Amino acid sequence: MVLVLILLVGSGVYNLRQRRLAMNKARESQVTLTRVEPAADESGEPDAEGAALRGKAAPAFTLVDVGGKKVSLAQFKGHPVVINFWATWCGPCQLEMPWFEEMAGKYKPQGLVVLGLSQDEGTDKDKIAAAAKRLGVSYAILLPDESVAKAYGGVDYLPETFYVDAKGRVVEQTAGAPTRDMIEADVQKTIAAGQ
Repeated sequence: MVLVLILLVGSGVYNLRQRRLAMNKARESQVTLTRVEPAADESGEPDAEGAALRGKAAPAFTLVDVGGKKVSLAQFKGHPVVINFWATWCGPCQLEMPWFEEMAGKYKPQGLVVLGLSQDEGTDKDKIAAAAKRLGVSYAILLPDESVAKAYGGVDYLPETFYVDAKGRVVEQTAGAPTRDMIEADVQKTIAAGQ
């Protein structure tokens, strides 16, 4: 009888530990959206310009990267491009950036280009570069420009990503950090759309 009681208590403790481990693991993989202040026009109303860009031409831009080099979306004409709006303080951004790095390498033969557009207004470029390096990112990290975010719909949540096909059209637009498989599916869809 005592042995049965010890086995029941022991299995209950083991079960409790396993459920707690599973719950902690589920919390770690949970993704949340980070709200940023929406851009406003002169009247103070949020700007909806570019909010639904799917199927339309991606707004053009020229920005400076963390190394001081000018980078233009136009220079990648004929290439599928991933435009990822991120920030150094954004947890979900840090989760997905290594996946974008992986996709940049895996789909380089198909011409894929990944551009990271920092939304860290007022942050030193060296801090932005250090954050990207810490995450293992080697793709172009571009410095903030509010007008670009506005052209892409205000970028109300981070991360926000636009998938642009080789013809310059927005194929997909996502907010929040999707899974690695979802990112890869959007990359493949973008590559196929431009052929």
